[in-house]
Amino acid sequence: MNFIPMTENLKLTEDKDLTGYAAAQQMPVLSDNVKQALAVTKRGVEELLIESEYIQKLVRAEQTGKPLRIKLGLDPTAPDLHLGHTVVLNKLRQLQDLGHQVIFLIGDFTSMIGDPSGRNVTRPPLTREQIEQNARTYFAQASLVLDQERTEIRYNSEWCDALGAAGMIQLAAKYTVARILERDDFTKRLKAGTPISVHELLYPLMQGYDSVALRSDLELGGTDQKFNLLVGRELQKESGQEPQCVLTMPLLEGLDGVEKMSKSKGNYIGITEPANTMFAKVMSISDEMMWRYYELLSFRPLEEIASFKRETGEGRNPRDIKVMLAQEIVTRFHSKLAAEEALADFTNRARGGIPDDIPEVSLSGAPLGIGQLLKQANLCASTSEALRMVEQGGVRIDGAGISDKGLKVEAGNFVVQVGKRKFARVTLA
Repeated sequence: MNFIPMTENLKLTEDKDLTGYAAAQQMPVLSDNVKQALAVTKRGVEELLIESEYIQKLVRAEQTGKPLRIKLGLDPTAPDLHLGHTVVLNKLRQLQDLGHQVIFLIGDFTSMIGDPSGRNVTRPPLTREQIEQNARTYFAQASLVLDQERTEIRYNSEWCDALGAAGMIQLAAKYTVARILERDDFTKRLKAGTPISVHELLYPLMQGYDSVALRSDLELGGTDQKFNLLVGRELQKESGQEPQCVLTMPLLEGLDGVEKMSKSKGNYIGITEPANTMFAKVMSISDEMMWRYYELLSFRPLEEIASFKRETGEGRNPRDIKVMLAQEIVTRFHSKLAAEEALADFTNRARGGIPDDIPEVSLSGAPLGIGQLLKQANLCASTSEALRMVEQGGVRIDGAGISDKGLKVEAGNFVVQVGKRKFARVTLA
């Protein structure tokens, strides 16, 4: 089996440690390929359960030449993927590059239930039409990270629809209510008196059943998915299969540095966003949060990232380090040329320049109040937000700051700027 490291300089666990570990587990001395595979697997992960079982799976894969079946499931609850999703997608790609068979599972059936993980209220149900529309874009976007030709794509409606009512009852009989209610989010909702719908209790079982249907060796997910992933192990045991191992990845905080990245919270960086927007958003994260993004998103060797930290402690401007991160991410999802152009655009804006690719908007009704103008030009979501931006000194017309919330703008052609990144070339008649 051909194991290919993600980065040439990835530091391996010391030989003596793994040799002693293998002996303690009554396993053969591990080959360099298995050591490398384990190091790649563990980089940046939160937990690997059960590690000794995973090592045995790696050894067997090397001896037999049969790759592991590694599963990642995502429910298409929204049409777009963001950088938070790529934390686990990157890990899946690394395992794919080691020669294993990765399975990208689109949870079109489980989306109709709604994953209760991390939720303090019941999710609103999605229609089959909404799910199908979202699912169409998921794999195309995931292919920006994964090797499409080597990825097995599946939909869990394949086996869940066929399960039927009788099969659902048989599946539910394999797990107790007490164990389901061990979930932290369910426990909190019970204590708070917040309703839990019966269909939510079925979600971990259906996700676990996916692992049975796919005969998964390893399943990946965020830390909020740990309970669901472990249910998969139990259902595989009940079905007479070797239980999968579980690998959880940290959840990436959004641009606010507090909440996890989410489109609904507006703190996200979409992987299909324009290069200039993506670059500017990466540059907007705090210097402290930058290291978290390096840890979870960068493919640079760990030693290089550590050296960057030392350099900033010795006086190097963190902005220079952040620029390299922004260029790496934009290059990954666009191109090297797009990253260079995005840097030039960002630098131009920082100097007060006007980007080349700003939208052109034609409006009528002159003279038009500044609040209405900003709203109609799609530079602010509402007139109240627009007036707040004026009050905060965040609005410019042709480079001149606007401070009068009662301003009436006369007919003409001009460039309007809101904040650092929003521009429009407005023609007002």
